[in-house]
Amino acid sequence: MPVDVVFHPSWWHRNAGITFDEDFFYHPLKRVESEKLMEQVLYDRFGQFGLGENHHKDLPVIGAVHLAAGYIIQEMLGCEVVYRDDSPPQVLAAGLEKLDIDPEKAFNSAVFRKLVTLQEKLRSRYGYVTGDINWGGVLNVALDLVGEKVFTDFYIEPDETKKQFNRIAEVIERFVNGISSLTGTTSVSVNRNVRHFEKPVYLHSECTHTMISTEQYGEFLLPVDLNWSQKYRPFGIHYCGKDPHRYAASFGKIKNLDFLDVGWGGDIKILRKHLPHTFLNIRLDPVTLNNYTDKELSETIKTLVADSSNPWLTGVCCINMDDNTEDGKVETIFRTVELLRTQLAKK
Repeated sequence: MPVDVVFHPSWWHRNAGITFDEDFFYHPLKRVESEKLMEQVLYDRFGQFGLGENHHKDLPVIGAVHLAAGYIIQEMLGCEVVYRDDSPPQVLAAGLEKLDIDPEKAFNSAVFRKLVTLQEKLRSRYGYVTGDINWGGVLNVALDLVGEKVFTDFYIEPDETKKQFNRIAEVIERFVNGISSLTGTTSVSVNRNVRHFEKPVYLHSECTHTMISTEQYGEFLLPVDLNWSQKYRPFGIHYCGKDPHRYAASFGKIKNLDFLDVGWGGDIKILRKHLPHTFLNIRLDPVTLNNYTDKELSETIKTLVADSSNPWLTGVCCINMDDNTEDGKVETIFRTVELLRTQLAKK
C-alpha cells in the first residue's frame, strides 16, 4: 500500500524559497540544486516517513519530479508557456484553427532542442541522467491547441480528428520512449506513487475526460489506450476528475489496465467492481485537506481503502497541496497508511 505526496509550487516557494522560472526547468546547475533542495526540505519535515531519501545526492534530474505539471508536449506543438515564481508552467492556448500535427516539427522545436541540450550537459558532467517529464495526454494537448473546437470536430470531422489524435499520440510516444531510454522511467513526474513500483508505469493523463462522454472516449481515445496498454506494461491512466467511476465500464475494456489514478470524489466500489485486477491509486483532495480534523482525515482514508477491497492493489496520495497545507495533515496521511499496513500484516 504505497503512499506519497506532491506539493504545489506555492508550497515550495514559501517553504524553500524556490522560484519556478525557466531556469528551474532547463538550467543544468539549477536543475540539480533545486531537486536536491526539495529532497532536503522533504527529509527535514517528513523524513520519518521515508521522504527526501536522496537529500544527500546530486542527481542529474532532467525533469521536475516533485511537481505535477504537464507543459512540454504542448510547447513542442506550438503553445506558449509562461513561467512564474510560485506556480507551475502555464500553458497558453494556441488558438489554432484546426489540428495539424507535424511530429517532425515538434522534435525540431526550440523547446525540444533546449531539453536535448540540458540532457547532454547533465550527462557530460554526471555520466548519466535520471527522472522524467510529465507528458500529459492526447485530449489534454488537443484542447490546449484548438480549444473547445475539438468537441465540434468530433461530429464535423470525426475521421480527421482520429487521425490528428493518433499523431499527437505518436509525438507523446516518441517523446516518452526517448526519455525512458535515457533514464528508465516515464511517469514519476505524473504521479510519484509510481516510483514505488518495480517497473515504470506508463501513465497516460486524462484530466480533460470529465468534459466528454464515455461514447466519445470509446470512439476517439480508447483505441490509443488499448494500443499503449498492449505495448507498455504496466500501463496506467491518470484521471484526476471527480467522476472516474463514470468510466468504470469503459476502462474495464482495457484488459491490461494495471494502474488507475482515481480522482477525489470517485466511487471506489464501482471502479473495483469493473476493475478487479487494477491497482487503484486513491487521490485525496488537496483543496479541502485542512478542513478536516486529523481524525476525520484518517477515517476518510480508511473508508476509501476499505472500499477498494484489495489492499495489495491500493495506494494513497495527495497531489498539489498548496502553501496553506499543514504539516500535521501530511503526517496524518502517512501515519494512517502505516496503521493500515500494520493491521494488514497482523491478518
